[in-house]
Amino acid sequence: MSDTRYLTVAKPSEGLYKEKGSRFLAFAFPVRSREEVKEILLELKKKYYDATHHCYAYILGADGAVFRMNDDGEPSSTAGKPIYGQLLSKNLKNVLIVVVRYFGGTKLGVSGLIKAYRNAASECLDNALIIEKKVRSVFSLSFPYEKMNVVMNMLKQYNVEQRNHCFDLECSVEIVVDNDLLSEFEKSVSVMENVKCTFFCTE
Repeated sequence: MSDTRYLTVAKPSEGLYKEKGSRFLAFAFPVRSREEVKEILLELKKKYYDATHHCYAYILGADGAVFRMNDDGEPSSTAGKPIYGQLLSKNLKNVLIVVVRYFGGTKLGVSGLIKAYRNAASECLDNALIIEKKVRSVFSLSFPYEKMNVVMNMLKQYNVEQRNHCFDLECSVEIVVDNDLLSEFEKSVSVMENVKCTFFCTE
């Protein structure tokens, strides 16, 4: 995978794994931020309030730099780590997997738990639509009002996504640029007077 592309899931998917009476409900979600992760976890904990555990792992950012694993009370590294391993094995980014366990009365042991959480995560990814996405960079542009037409024409030229406009004496706009156009875009901005470009993040 190049540094301008990454793999993710197109939409939520589900999977189910059963072992010795225990049920492992697995859910994969496309996510872009920790805030999204928190919201999804809250919803699942409300919906499956009577479950024994809500274990999860996620990878954020096209470079995979932000990640977390959570065992939610299961023995250390028996749940979050095998879930995370499935994300790594399929080279996925910006994805959250949550596995909800209903205890069936029989303990599975460390190796049994690792196998169950790994298989549940694998099942929901097998049911997912995996797609390739472009890596994009988010910037903030600020400029005086009289520069608006010049800036807008430049943004139109690169077909960038625009968010959060503020048009006043001092204008600002948040923009999202495909990384395969980044070098040309930065050159165009660098020669524009009184236009400040601030990098936020990649997505």
